This record gives sequence, structure tokens and C-alpha cells, in this order.
Amino acid sequence: MKPRKSLPQVVIIGRPNVGKSTLFNRLVGKKLALVDDQPGVTRDRRMGHAGLQGLEFEAVDTAGWEDEDDATLPGRMRVQTQVSLKGADAALFVVDSRAGLTPLDEEIGRWLRQQEVPVVLIANKAEGNAGQSGILEAYSLGLGEPIPVSAEHGEGVADLYTALAPLISDRAEWLEIEAEAEAAIAADEAAARALAAAEAGEELEELDPTSPLSLAIVGRPNAGKSTLVNRMLGEDRLLTGPEAGITRDSIAVDWEWDDPQSGETRIIKLIDTAGMRKRAKVVDKLEKLSVADGLRAVDYAEVVVLLLDATRGLEVQDLKIASQVVEEGRALMVAINKWDIAEDPSALFNGIRGALEEGLSQLRGVPLFAVSAMTGKGLDTMLAAAFKLREDWSRRVPTAALNRWFDDALAANPPPAPGGRRIKLRYITQVGTRPPRFVIFGTRLTDLPNSYERYLLNGIRKALGFGAVPVRLTLKSPKNPYDSNRGGGGKFSGGQGRD
Repeated sequence: MKPRKSLPQVVIIGRPNVGKSTLFNRLVGKKLALVDDQPGVTRDRRMGHAGLQGLEFEAVDTAGWEDEDDATLPGRMRVQTQVSLKGADAALFVVDSRAGLTPLDEEIGRWLRQQEVPVVLIANKAEGNAGQSGILEAYSLGLGEPIPVSAEHGEGVADLYTALAPLISDRAEWLEIEAEAEAAIAADEAAARALAAAEAGEELEELDPTSPLSLAIVGRPNAGKSTLVNRMLGEDRLLTGPEAGITRDSIAVDWEWDDPQSGETRIIKLIDTAGMRKRAKVVDKLEKLSVADGLRAVDYAEVVVLLLDATRGLEVQDLKIASQVVEEGRALMVAINKWDIAEDPSALFNGIRGALEEGLSQLRGVPLFAVSAMTGKGLDTMLAAAFKLREDWSRRVPTAALNRWFDDALAANPPPAPGGRRIKLRYITQVGTRPPRFVIFGTRLTDLPNSYERYLLNGIRKALGFGAVPVRLTLKSPKNPYDSNRGGGGKFSGGQGRD
């Protein structure tokens, strides 16, 4: 289990509220990191692909440096920042030119001078003349000439490029050559697979099984999400502790997992998210931003793991989170964490299974696993199942097989004839994957009972092997040009209706 190779790493360091996350967002060209006026918003390291006038690197946003004991939350955040510098190619030390130097800036400067990583000194918030005195003070840090920058307005980017490029450009060029070579090898292998499939008369799979799996971990606060990710990575990559709500940003980490069953190395993008409490309890602006960031992470994930706390069981909030995941069309699995300290584990597992079947009626048979973030129990089994779940979520049914099932389903249970008028279901087609989406064409579909829709939907899942993935079913009638009130619009099942 190992992190993936990356571009040259540039770590952004500084005390709280000097604009590190704003600079990070500017470099990556997206608002990835949460930004707010209050200090200490960032807690975990966040990485993003950055570009600066053609120079590509991996930018690393870090928590604000605070002079606190290592055992405290601010102290643990500082330790995470110090660890982030190991293996980095350069550091951007950000100071607030308007506020001037503080004793904490000087402490950080002394620590950086003792490191072997080259440092570029950034005097942020330098728009206008208000920051001139702070820029001059920054010379006293002994880290070379400060670069005046306004991360919020994008000023000083050219000067930043001039200072940073000599430090990382050599490695960036070497990695680019290496990446091109790997891409050429991958292209040759893909061409060979395509030729072999063509000779065998087979259709190529739409999903590349070697593509990275985007796996998001969600759940209530203190369920152990960050601890679980750290266990997978084999390092204290994310900040953890007894305090609830430590994680604020959704943090994505690329990782290579060695599958013990197949012996293959599989690529996973792990996404840790902030804990999601009941909406009524979320009143703080920053927590609202964190929850919204977590929901966006779900939107971009392929498979979502809902992590439960074995000491608390399944609660109403867990079912609400699960429903949101299903409504977004993501593949869902549930893991019960802290299994090593669970009381009466057999009864707990069966109880949660029954509660899921009852409370998540729109999706039966959601995969359920017992895991321990502390010991690593059950993680390999869960990850192997996540790849299988993605295959189902991404699968396209051959047209012939789909129509055979459809004909058999109609013959076994014909549509009803309300008022003596037949409802005709003519044919079915699959219009998309991820999640699987089907359209049934027919007439008088507005009269089709919901129970018959459920019959068709359950048949798609069982007979066509989709199991516990969300399936979207849409009913469409031909438009009647003489009737503006009937036909044409159809009705939807899944997402907007049934799922």
C-alpha cells in the first residue's frame, strides 16, 4: 500500500490567516480549499494540480502554524505541517505584508532555515501601497527577497514564477518525459487488447478496470473516517483525535492498493469528508461550508462508503446521508467501524442490516461490512467489493439480452388494463451508465401503477445483475400533437421519481 508518484511538490506554509488557502486556490485555478475570514479554517493537508505559466506542480495547502503543545489540536496541526515538508521540492512561506512580521513568522522562518528544502518568501496582500512596510520587514527573515503577491487579485504571479521555476523545473521536465513514456506503453497495451478483442469478435468494455477508483468516505462526526483513511495509507496523513469535527475540507489522496487476492496493484483516489450532522444542528457558517464540500465530493465519487460507529449503531442521520448518496446516483456501501470494540457484534450486524432494508427501501441489499480502522480488519474485503460495485454501476447490458429480459418480464406479468384499456410497453433501451439508466417506450404510461414500475425496476436489478446499485428508469410516450395534456412528457423513475 503506497501513495502514487506525483509532480514536484510545493508546500505552502505560514501562520493562520495570511492567505495560504487563497494562494492555493489561485495556483490550482479552482476554489478547492475552504476560505473564511476566521483563522484556522484549514486543518488537513490538501493537494491540487497547479499550473503557473506552463510550470506544472502539486501544490500542498497546510494548516496555519501555531505555537502550541504537540498534544493539542493546534499542535497536532503544526506537526502535520512539518511532516508535509518531507520529500517536498520547494516551500512557499507566506507572510501578511499588511500586518507586518510577528514573532510566529520569525519562529517559522528560523525553522525553515534549518530545513534542506528551498524556500520562496511570499509577501501576500501586497496590493496597493499598504503592504510596503511589511515587505521591507520580511527581508529580516533571512530567506531572500520577498515576492510581493496578492493571492486574492492574482497580482505578482509572474514574479512568483521567476522565483519558483529554477527550483522545480528540472524535476518537472524529467517527470514529464517519464509520464510520456508510461503513456506510450499504456497506449500500446490498449491497442493490443483492442486487436485481441476484435479478432475474438468481442465488444470492448466501456469501463477500463485499471482506471482509478474514486472512493469517498462519509458519515457522522467521530465515526473514524480520517483514521480509516490513515490506516489504508499506512501513515498519519490526516489529522485525527477525540475532538468531533476535526476534518473540514474534503481531502483527496491518490493511493495504490495491493489486492491480496489477485496480486494486482489497483489505483484508488481516497476522499475523506467532514462529518455530517443533522441539518438543524449545523448553524456555524464554517460547518455549513464543510458539509457542502462533503456533498460535492459525493457528486464526484464513484463509490461512497457510509461509515458507521459500532458503539452507536445506525441512526436516522445515517439513513439521511445514505438517501442523499443514492439520490445522487452513486454506488453505496456501508461499513461498521470500531468493530474491535463492538458489544454483541452478531446482533449488531443483523440489526443494522434489518434497519437498512427497512429505512433505505429504495435500494435493497446495500453491501454491509464490519471493519476496524485501528486494526485494519475487513479493509481488503471492503475495497475488493468496492471495485466490483463500480463494475456493476458502470455496466452496459447488450441490447439483445435486455430485450429478451423485457419480453419475458411482460409475458410473466403483463401490464394492467385500467378501465379496460391496455397499456402498451413497446421496447426498452439503456441510455447511460454510472448510474445505469433505462428508458421504456409505450402508450398510456401515465396510467401505469407505481407497483408495476417497481416490478420492472426490481427485475432489472435481479435478472440483469445490477444488484445494489441505483438504477434510473424513465417511461416515455410518443407525443400526441392533438393533445397538449397527455403523452410526450412521460414519467420518471429514479432521481426525479423512482430509483
